[in-house]
Amino acid sequence: MSPDSKKLFNVLILGISFMFIFTAFQTCGNIAQTVITNLNSTDFHGSGYTSMSIIYGVFSASNLISPSVVALVGPQLSMFISGIFYSLYIAVFIQPSTWSFYTASVFIGIAAAVLWTAQGNCLTINSDENTIGRNSGVFWALLQSSLFFGNLYIYFAWQGKTYISESDRRTVFIALTVISLVGTVLFFLIRKQEDTKAPGEEDSTNEIHGDSSSARNKLVRAVDAFKRSIKLSFTKEILLLSVTTAYTGLELTFFSGVYGTCIGAVNRFGTEEKSLIGLSGIFIGVGEILGGGIFGLLSKKSRFGRNPIVMLGIAVHFIAFYLIFVNMPSNAPVAPMEGTDDIAYMIPSKEVAIFCSFLLGLGDSCFNTQLLSILGFLYSEDSAPAFAIFKFVQSICAAVAYFYSNYFLLQWQLLIMVVVGFFGTITFFAVEWKAAALLARGSDYSSI
Repeated sequence: MSPDSKKLFNVLILGISFMFIFTAFQTCGNIAQTVITNLNSTDFHGSGYTSMSIIYGVFSASNLISPSVVALVGPQLSMFISGIFYSLYIAVFIQPSTWSFYTASVFIGIAAAVLWTAQGNCLTINSDENTIGRNSGVFWALLQSSLFFGNLYIYFAWQGKTYISESDRRTVFIALTVISLVGTVLFFLIRKQEDTKAPGEEDSTNEIHGDSSSARNKLVRAVDAFKRSIKLSFTKEILLLSVTTAYTGLELTFFSGVYGTCIGAVNRFGTEEKSLIGLSGIFIGVGEILGGGIFGLLSKKSRFGRNPIVMLGIAVHFIAFYLIFVNMPSNAPVAPMEGTDDIAYMIPSKEVAIFCSFLLGLGDSCFNTQLLSILGFLYSEDSAPAFAIFKFVQSICAAVAYFYSNYFLLQWQLLIMVVVGFFGTITFFAVEWKAAALLARGSDYSSI
């Protein structure tokens, strides 16, 4: 197998592994609050929103050390260990208790930081300036295929149900735990490249020479990766991209947790309200996969760079937010167990709700594929620190959003995303314009 074929194989395995893990985790996140609402009459008193807030808060803080962890143990082992913790978190729902639920939330927050830093490093070292756009799109399409399978099961299994029984819950979460473990094991199929290096090894992140297996060299690389992360955090380009990244954190919270809860709370959807959560997840996945596939295929043919795709993303999201605003009751995100009979500016429409799910997924793929692409291109020699910063900002904003989702009515959540999304689009444009100008002059793109 040629080096290029081996790299593409690694990207495919990376995407497939994440597809399995996030088939389990994203389905879990999509139905968690609905399942927990049905548990709150028992001794369990947890909140899905609070759990996600803890996860993303810890995730954010852990990104400060995740480049060092990846430098010490390597991206492959880092992803495997992180996958184990994802599986444990999902397994908690088989027989949930409040203390285990929140404890697992802390550990998966740490694991997520390591997993995504290692993913960014693995994607970058298996790409070059000509393939990073394609590989980002391929990875994103495979990752978001995860939204199909678990949610398809939820749609059919929960058809006509207004209450989720203990048997229903256990069956779903046992299956999701097994699926997550399968994805975790698949990481071992990723083949090492001759030029594959741990973050910071023999590049601008760290110019250490000698025996890479020595404990001293590993420690020095870990410390240097941490220092490099701090230094990169204050560069102009990272600060500008952080506004865009902040928006992806807010809308991630909305489409992965809040919107499904809103659909499940609308009593006017009748006996389909719970199964529609699964159908919503499927159409979010359709949008994600369509966007990832198209933008991956077109990345090498586009003469206009990344800005038109990001512009498409924000336009699609603004349309979705408007339709959600007029279709969904304002109290849907915080409705009690019995749901809400309120209406907004139109009688709630299942078709409009599902169409909005598709738009949310398509817009999200626009932003994330282009952020992955520009980070891998700009910081090809500092991939682990750059992706750690990306996930740090995204996760802290997701944590904040999950926290206020416990209290804010729907219109205020939508308004926050509109404002941050508008400014995030402008700052992304600024970075892309500068990068394109330097590239046109023949400057080193990665030195920006």
